[in-house]
Amino acid sequence: MVAETAREFEALEEQARKLLSAFVAAGHEAVAPAVLQPADVYLDVIGEALRARSYVFTDPDGDEFCLRPDLTVPICRLHLERHPEGSDKASYCYNGSAFRFQPRGADAAHPREFRQCGIESIGAGDRENTDAHTLALILKGLEESGLKEWKLRIGDLGLFRALLSAIDMPERWRERLRHQFWRPLAFREELERLTKPVERHAVGIPEELLEGLDPARSSESARKVARYLDDHGIELQGVRTLEEISLQLARIAADRRAERLPVETANLIEGYIGVRAPARAAGARVKDLIRDVGIDITPALDAYHRRLQLLSELGVDVAKAEFSAEFGRSLEYYTGFVFEVQVPDLGEGSPVAGGGRYDGLMKMCGAPAKVAAVGGAIHTERLLKAVRG
Repeated sequence: MVAETAREFEALEEQARKLLSAFVAAGHEAVAPAVLQPADVYLDVIGEALRARSYVFTDPDGDEFCLRPDLTVPICRLHLERHPEGSDKASYCYNGSAFRFQPRGADAAHPREFRQCGIESIGAGDRENTDAHTLALILKGLEESGLKEWKLRIGDLGLFRALLSAIDMPERWRERLRHQFWRPLAFREELERLTKPVERHAVGIPEELLEGLDPARSSESARKVARYLDDHGIELQGVRTLEEISLQLARIAADRRAERLPVETANLIEGYIGVRAPARAAGARVKDLIRDVGIDITPALDAYHRRLQLLSELGVDVAKAEFSAEFGRSLEYYTGFVFEVQVPDLGEGSPVAGGGRYDGLMKMCGAPAKVAAVGGAIHTERLLKAVRG
């Protein structure tokens, strides 16, 4: 909802000032990261859905930039400018515009330029405690702004990753399933594909080309593919490199040698993805699902329940929270706990706030190693609309 009048603009500014003041009072430093961001960083980390909606351009020097589609990545880059190792503990807050393409006819809740007022906590060691404090502070900001009716939707990619790690399968299969998590249809297609003979999916690839290729020996595989192409007078076409092509062929070759994923295991994963329940009941649902199949993800389940207990101790009404196993938000850098705050008048597609844990993002932005990090942001135009009714 774009501010159309001076009065509405003033209301948004006042609301943002109050939120920012509350975040600063809670120990977060107010910062203002740049609106223009290097496009390569964003395009590598935000995922396919948001990548297609980012405003990207090339400047006269030939460098690619984008208008920031969110403020979490700019905060990570700002932190790295201050602390090149990335692991220094810091808490930030911000208020500013973000930009995402919306098709013609999109409603007022989905403008191409919108405001985010949020918080980010980087380098804190107690993950569940920091998760709980982040969400509690976001909810406090919403309620102090006058929001009375809300519903909380949560997910936990940590549970999903723990489940995949406990199941016996090649690591490359886990990578493919993790990559497709944000695309439900593609995820289910990939899961089914892993149960079927690879020959169905490698039609037209000569056996001679695949013979001896191994994804664990990428350099050797690339040399073998290059030799095959030279021997048969085949030139590379398209944008993929020889290394990328040979790695994909090596994965196909390895899949042909591997035992297929048992249908029962695929059904187990599908069953987990289908779990949707009140937050307190969801852990028991997951535990029941894996009880008889010899899979132990107790640490991940303990972390889930501890986070709920901490939220309750901080005054959050977890009875308003629903867990959805397939919920991961639209940004693909999330790695653990995720949340969205919804209000009845705007519906599930227009949350007034959202966020989560992104322990891998700092490394993707240039840090030498992964860094614990979590944050949340309030969509101030939607909040204003919800409060006004």
